[in-house]
Amino acid sequence: TATFAYLAQSHQFRGEKRLGAFECVRKVYQTDGLRGFYRGMSASYAGISETVIHFVIYESIKQKLLECKTASMMENDEESVKEASDFVGMMLAAATSKTCATTIAYPHEVVRTRLREEGTKYRSFFQTLSLVVQEEGYGSLYRGLTTHLVRQIPNTAIMMATYELVVYLLNG
Repeated sequence: TATFAYLAQSHQFRGEKRLGAFECVRKVYQTDGLRGFYRGMSASYAGISETVIHFVIYESIKQKLLECKTASMMENDEESVKEASDFVGMMLAAATSKTCATTIAYPHEVVRTRLREEGTKYRSFFQTLSLVVQEEGYGSLYRGLTTHLVRQIPNTAIMMATYELVVYLLNG
């Protein structure tokens, strides 16, 4: 899980020998018991909302694009054929919806990261959310958002256009 990856990375950056899987398991158990294996899980569940928001916005934009294309084709009495511009439109729809969803749900990423820190004062999702806002202000809930978007948007745009292309090809 992410707890193991975090432990292995944190020890590597401090100049210590990188921990193996069994050493990570032992260290997590010694430090936090069974509860340590589930650290940050509530924040991960909150992250599901980002995916839900993304798909709702994406499907709405996609529907509007299809309606515009259908109206245009009815005026010209043309047959519906997928073109490259349709997939570019889907990529833009995906990029737009992912940007909106990530911006709305990003605070869960900050909370999840804080919960996974070893030996911290953060204990639960809402306690961490409250503490971060109290100590650092609301802006801290969006720290790292730009970097996250730069990584996520191209990935999502390509993934959704590929999905649409595969569905189109399978439907003949």
